[in-house]
Formats: sequence, structure tokens, C-alpha cells
Amino acid sequence: MGIYSKTVAVSLIVSFLLFFSASAERNDGTFRVGLKKLKLDPKNRLAARVGSKQEKPLRAYSLGDSGDADIVTLKNYLDAQYYGEIAIGTPPQKFTVVFDTGSSNLWVPSSKCYFSIACILHSKYKSSRSSSYEKNGKSAAIHYGTGAIAGFFSNDAVTVGDLVIKDQEFIEATKEPGLTFVVAKFDGILGLGFQEISVGNAPPVWYNMLKQGLLKEPVFSFWLNRNAADDEGGELVFGGVDPKHFKGKHTYVPVTQKGYWQFDMGDVLIGNAPTGFCENGCSAIADSGTSLLAGPTPIITMINHAIGAAGVVSQQCKTVVDQYGQTILDLLLSEAQPKKICSQIGLCTFNGQRGVSMGIASVVDKENAKLSNGVGDAACSACEMAVVWIQSQLRQNMTQERILDYVNDLCERLPSPMGESAVDCANLSTMPTVSLTIGGKIFDLSPEEYVLKVGEGPAAQCISGFIALDVAPPRGPLWILGDVFMGKYHTVFDFGNEQVGFAEAA
Repeated sequence: MGIYSKTVAVSLIVSFLLFFSASAERNDGTFRVGLKKLKLDPKNRLAARVGSKQEKPLRAYSLGDSGDADIVTLKNYLDAQYYGEIAIGTPPQKFTVVFDTGSSNLWVPSSKCYFSIACILHSKYKSSRSSSYEKNGKSAAIHYGTGAIAGFFSNDAVTVGDLVIKDQEFIEATKEPGLTFVVAKFDGILGLGFQEISVGNAPPVWYNMLKQGLLKEPVFSFWLNRNAADDEGGELVFGGVDPKHFKGKHTYVPVTQKGYWQFDMGDVLIGNAPTGFCENGCSAIADSGTSLLAGPTPIITMINHAIGAAGVVSQQCKTVVDQYGQTILDLLLSEAQPKKICSQIGLCTFNGQRGVSMGIASVVDKENAKLSNGVGDAACSACEMAVVWIQSQLRQNMTQERILDYVNDLCERLPSPMGESAVDCANLSTMPTVSLTIGGKIFDLSPEEYVLKVGEGPAAQCISGFIALDVAPPRGPLWILGDVFMGKYHTVFDFGNEQVGFAEAA
């Protein structure tokens, strides 16, 4: 639930302006959901904060024209979220949902939600109007970093395009406090993750599609169109892949921990220069419900510095660098173990795997633990970031003076806690390529692909597609590859072989 909360919080920071067309079932056992996209009106900008392993080859499906598909016109914020239409009940009651590979439950607002503004502004499920409704009543709650929903489970038929999933367990949300879902243009969320992270252990819609024999192949795939000039916003295919929407072959990596679609990722490169942060491996999640690309603060800070993104000044970071920067540098040059350096200089303690703050290490009861997130935590985090930054510069054979100047400059460019980091639209041509290593292959993102642009001409605004998200070991360091990455790379979620595949989108 901890990582789930953070994942969904990132998903709701910014929303893309997309709208799904309805779906078309094919006679080859595949099923697709098409997306349509509108250009964003900048006047309506909301201030919402909210090693390659080839497995069994996938069967390719040629999908026909979806000109007769139903189209739902939706607006959304910043061209950063993909969502579509489903229906629940008999006769069908329509809802718009995010198809989210970072969660596993289906939920929509309930007609029994009386006091939440978000419910008033969105479509609500009315069980009394459905002949296929079955009472469940088990309570449910999902907590997010910026909000929460609560309610109870019910069972009913769920229609996704022309597929009807019988007796699907889902959540009727009776409480949606705060502003998170008030500003959302979608009604609910349809999770496509594994049952291991499903609240209440409810079988995900995707599981029941397979159990009820509605699909020939246990696989689904996403194509997210990043061309704002096109009407078609993308495509979600259940039961196969659409060969028209990718080039070459997919690079597959095995799912390392079921729950999220999680896999191992290698090093991150900025302008073809290795950062070294993930040279020994990091975990990553392919998450269609997250608009941006999220990663650990030290590397996101380096990326945003390299692309000229605005940040915030950390006096704690500058103090640590001023007092201990040279010491950290000397210890790294003497080949001290990087993970132990901050404990050696007294800013962290070493727990056998990494440094932890002196405050956390010293508490022995929960009450004191609540008070430990203070200066000690900040100093330990700043020290660990400085170690990462200095290491990366040593790899590039920079002078000591230049290294310390660079690290001090990074202390003035930490990612904004509000999530957004602005960049100058005029500098896109000079920004570096940012690359991720997956399955031993380099996956590049150009400035045009990782910068989100709102508006045109002098009034245009640009935002970095990278956002900081820190997950401690053993689950972290963790990267969340959202729409910024999945827009460049067609993504296959192979449930049968428990693997994820990426190929350049077409």
C-alpha cells in the first residue's frame, strides 16, 4: 500500500488531455480500446497538484479500422493522461476510467456518496437500476498520497467495449474527500495490475476477462500517441498486440515481483554519460496511470539540472556540501564504500545495506519515531545525494573544484515538492538525451519526448517530464515509467509469460 499510494499520487499530479473512443472486438480474439486527443486550451490550465530476456513470442494481430467506434469527448489537464469508457450494470451505466497498470481495483463513485463534491461532479453507479447487481457489502478503502476513497464492494457485469465481464467485484466509492478527484476529468480507475496488490483481494477485471474465456491470449498492450496534431490519442489492445503501432522487436524483461508490473532496470544516462546510480540494478514499474517519469531524487535532480529545469534551494543540502563535501570527495577517492560514507562522517548510521538517519536509528518506540523526520533526516538525505553526485562527476574525470561547484549548484535545483519543474521552451534544441537501460538495451528519450509543452508561441509553457519519488530499500530505488516513457515505447504486458516488453512506437 505504501508504494501504491505514492504511485497513484504521481498519477494524479498532472492529467493529459485525452479522450478514449469506444472499443472494437475482433474476430481473432483480440479487443482494443482506441483513444482520441484534443489540444489543450492553455486558458483552462488547472493548478492541480495532486539483461534482455526473449520469452515465448507473442502472437501478432492485425487490427482493422475503428471508424465506427463510439467516441467520448473529454478534456484533461496538460495532455498527460489517457483514459476511456466502460459500463457497469444491466442496462449499462457509463463511466470514464483510467486504465491503470499501477493498481488493481476497479472503483467508481456510488449513488450512495452524498457528501463528497467529487461525487456530485461525476457519474455515479446506481445499483437499484441494474438487474445484474449482486450485493457484496464488504468495506473498502484506498489511500493516496494526495487523497483517498472509501466505500464498499459490489458485484455486477462490467462492459469494456464489447466484452462483458460477469459478476465483477468492484468498489462503490462513497467518500472522495479533498480536491484530488474533484478536478479529475475521469470518474474512476480500472486497475490492470496483479491481484497481489488488489485491495480486499478482489480479482482484477483483467483476471476475469481471462477466467471467463473472453480472450485468446493472456496479454494486453498500450500504444499512446504523443503527436498532439493527431485526433487518435492511442490504443489499448486486450488479447494481443497491434503490429501497426511498433517498430522492430520488443525487448522483454521478466516481472521480478508480482503486484505492479515490476522489473529490473540498469543505469540511467544523461547525454550518453552514465550516472552510475543504477549500475548495480534498480527496480522499475511500467505504469500507464502515471503521467510523468518518476525516479529517485538524486538522479532526477541531475536530470533537471542538465535540462535547465527550475528547482528549489535546500539550505540543508548546501550546508552539508559546504561542511562535508571535500571529506566525501576524499573518501570516494580513497575507495571507501559509498554506502558507508555518510555513516563514517556521522550524518547517518549504517544498517547493513544503506545509511539511515541518526534520528530514526536512535528511536525505540513509535511515539518518538513520529518526531524523527527532522534535521537529522534531512542531513542524512543530503549527504547521500552528495555521494551520488560526486561519484557521477568522478566517473567523468572532473576536477575537484568543478565537482564541488556542480554539487553545490545541484543543492539549488532540487525538484519542487509541488511536483512541477518548469523549463525554457526555447532551449529544447540544446537539452541532452536521457536514456534508461532495460534488458541490456538503451532506451533514449529526446527533449521533445520528455518535456511537456502547453500552448503555442510566446505563451507556451514547458514542464519537465521527470519527477522525484523516493522509495527506500528493499523495494527501492524505484523508477516509475509513466506515459512519458510509454508514449515513446509501445508496451506489452505479457501476463502468461510474466514479462514486460518495449519497442519503439510507430
